[in-house]
Amino acid sequence: MPTLAVVGGQFRDEAKGKVIDYLATFPDIVGGIRYAGGNNAGHTVVLDREYKLHLIPSTVFNGKPSLIGHGVVIDPGVLNTELSEELKLHSIDTSMVRISKNAHLIMPYHILEDRLLEARKGGNKVGTTGRGIGPCYADKAYRLGIQMTDLLNPDELLRKISFLIPLKQEWLKVLGYDGSLNAKLILEEYLRLGENLRPYIANVLPETLDLANRGVLILEGAQGTGLDIDLGNYPHTTSSHSTVGGALEGTGISRVDKLLLVGKPYTTRVGEGPLPTEEKGEAGDYIVKKGLEFGTTTGRQRRVGWFDLPLIRYAIAVNGANSLAITKLDVLGGMKKVKLTTKYRLDGSTVEKIYDLTELDRCSPVYEEMDGWNDLSEEEWLKIARSGEDALPPEAKHYVNALEDLAGVPISILSVGRTREATIFRESARELFSV
Repeated sequence: MPTLAVVGGQFRDEAKGKVIDYLATFPDIVGGIRYAGGNNAGHTVVLDREYKLHLIPSTVFNGKPSLIGHGVVIDPGVLNTELSEELKLHSIDTSMVRISKNAHLIMPYHILEDRLLEARKGGNKVGTTGRGIGPCYADKAYRLGIQMTDLLNPDELLRKISFLIPLKQEWLKVLGYDGSLNAKLILEEYLRLGENLRPYIANVLPETLDLANRGVLILEGAQGTGLDIDLGNYPHTTSSHSTVGGALEGTGISRVDKLLLVGKPYTTRVGEGPLPTEEKGEAGDYIVKKGLEFGTTTGRQRRVGWFDLPLIRYAIAVNGANSLAITKLDVLGGMKKVKLTTKYRLDGSTVEKIYDLTELDRCSPVYEEMDGWNDLSEEEWLKIARSGEDALPPEAKHYVNALEDLAGVPISILSVGRTREATIFRESARELFSV
């Protein structure tokens, strides 16, 4: 049975959480594992209420194994709150959640480092969320990291904290921090959190490999291709591998059999960095308001632009995508005209593909304009989802077919609303996924 990686095709916030929750309803999907990032990412799933996850895979709502791989960095306080207040409080079963004992911990000094470093960059800020993600990954590379398993070993946690706190205190002072780190309080708090999380901490590799042999295991990404630390728009990236390579490294899986790339029918970006298709006029305001384009984690308003085919083509190429999921198609309803960026102008030439996202700041879009379609209510979109793609407004169907033709891979899933039911599973998907 195949592994199915679900990867963001743009700059994050592509509604991967909704797509994964929807896929997890199929019986052949046996579980999911999150492979990278930290609580700088947020996945929103709308069921009886709106659930906002930052670390736990979206498969959790279907009662299936939901694992956090060793490639993820974890703020234990955030994870504890997510388990207790976002899930258990609302009667969501968390008994199938497992956390890799080898995942690294975000410590209080990482958050301080993150925010102080960003402040010192001045005009060269990258737009970090200030959650300590980057400094945690840096300590992992330095071999100075503290892992989930250390929460269950007070002597080892004390040894590591006692060694690190003086070093971090000196470094934070250089960055302008005039406070002091209290090793005793940090130790007590993390040991308390460790006891709360103890039932979930495990060596998840055996279960991961077993699930991959029993059915379709979803490898859940965070962020998007444009933010991958190596393949993205460096330095305006995240601190981890958000592309398919991260799915392998962050889980221990040796193969990705199918890859679903997720994108919106427009493009969004949070924070700094170039966005060639950015729309700052009325059309952009319309998309922001109707699409609720505000960050799940930070609440920041997202910048919006038109659909960017050169970016999607790049994401398809570097991830080896078999298929696309297009979310939020309903958001464009009510616009007289919609645009596609089919090409870039780059250094005097016109290009359909780009192979280096660090060149984005030199790119300008070449648009193709198409007719829009009428604004529809949630109930009308839900009726369309139940009827299938032939019930789409003709202009919307034409737009989707144009995206598919120009991208060069089939669009298998269309999301036309926030709820699980407002999803169209196209016939092409049945050939791509054993679900």
